[in-house]
Amino acid sequence: MAERIVPSENCLVKYDNPVLVSKHPEKKLQIKAGQLSPRPPGPPARPKSEALTADARRETEEILNSILPPKEWEEENQLWRQQVSSTPATRLDVINLQEQLDMRLQQRQARETGICPVRRELYTQCFDELIRQVTINCAERGLLLLRVRDEIRMTIAAYQTLYESSIAFGMRKALMAKASVFGKVSFTLQAEQGKADLEENVGLLRTEKTDLEKQVVELRARADQVERRANELRSAEEKKHAEEIQFLKKTNTQLKAQLDGIISKK
Repeated sequence: MAERIVPSENCLVKYDNPVLVSKHPEKKLQIKAGQLSPRPPGPPARPKSEALTADARRETEEILNSILPPKEWEEENQLWRQQVSSTPATRLDVINLQEQLDMRLQQRQARETGICPVRRELYTQCFDELIRQVTINCAERGLLLLRVRDEIRMTIAAYQTLYESSIAFGMRKALMAKASVFGKVSFTLQAEQGKADLEENVGLLRTEKTDLEKQVVELRARADQVERRANELRSAEEKKHAEEIQFLKKTNTQLKAQLDGIISKK
């Protein structure tokens, strides 16, 4: 497999140089019979100590790849892979890591306090690099640090979910409060408008009441006048009737006296 040297990415985790995994030609080459070259002889057998060392290194690389998966990408129809470095870290590497962390925090203007995605990303990379360094020296310690890292990420994700849900709850409450305020304002405006309408109706009713009171006074005056005329007519009729009765009584008395005189003469 071919290798190429590329500048290190903006990451604190130490990776090896990218390695060419496979090519993707447009046409497959057909190998004719008789053109197969003989298989080269295998490497000579290694001593047992070197085999154990190679097996331990291979196991360490497998653990590193499970903790920090390799990066893979395609470029010009070629598949490249970049694995995390399995080179043990020295004291100088740790000092350089600290300096790189401080420099990146300053360059990317990370916040010193509060919630800052940039600071969290850089410290996550730094923690992954420390896990890499510890895993190379002791795989069990590295796996334990991996559990700690996953627990921290899970806790942060839970807090983030809780924060987002609280923000959504606060927004709903704010909208409800805003709607309630708008409702109260609308109700107040409607009440004021209703009060103005009622006051206008009260004025109209008072005017109508005054007109009706005037009509009552006029009708009462007419009623008194009609009653007075009726009393006068009744008095005149009673007087006339009394005079007629008196006249009839007088006439009756005269006729009775004449009748008695005629009877006595016979």
